[in-house]
Amino acid sequence: MALTLSDIEKLFADRGAEQYTGEPVTQLEHALQSALLAEQEGASDALVTAALLHDLGHLLHDLGPSPTLQGIDDVHQYRALPFLRGLFGDDVIEPIKLHVDAKRYLCAVRPGYFAELSDDSKRSLGLQGGIYNEEQAQAFISQGGAADAVRLRIWDDLAKTAGLPTPPLTHFLERARRCALPAGTAQ
Repeated sequence: MALTLSDIEKLFADRGAEQYTGEPVTQLEHALQSALLAEQEGASDALVTAALLHDLGHLLHDLGPSPTLQGIDDVHQYRALPFLRGLFGDDVIEPIKLHVDAKRYLCAVRPGYFAELSDDSKRSLGLQGGIYNEEQAQAFISQGGAADAVRLRIWDDLAKTAGLPTPPLTHFLERARRCALPAGTAQ
């Protein structure tokens, strides 16, 4: 069953104050900062929405606050997809689905990228399959949506600043409303 924008707003209200694992921000702060970075770069409504919702899957499980510390990959990049498919098209869905693989790709192609990852991101990388080899990196970047996923991943990495002012959730949900599928706009 697809979520509505009201459902997403409620999910952030209910669970957005939870700590973003190993970082000085909450889940909601991380989402808002990611969306803000996308907006500041002039990204489309769809890509700003993907940035806002890329970690929504973390809010859809009860594996505890730090699954990676338990050796668990929560597969958050896939967990939210069934709930978002009726609401958004592939221009939102694909970057969300591919943002974890984008980390694996960036580790393979950008010198120094791995060293800049947070401890939790490094831990999750191992659980998510590790750094791509050259062939895997080429296969990844040739997929539709991969370039947007790489942009999203970079914003994801930067969206961890304590106390950073951002527009409110309603600002970004309005952008999400503009790119929602017609059948998904019902509240």
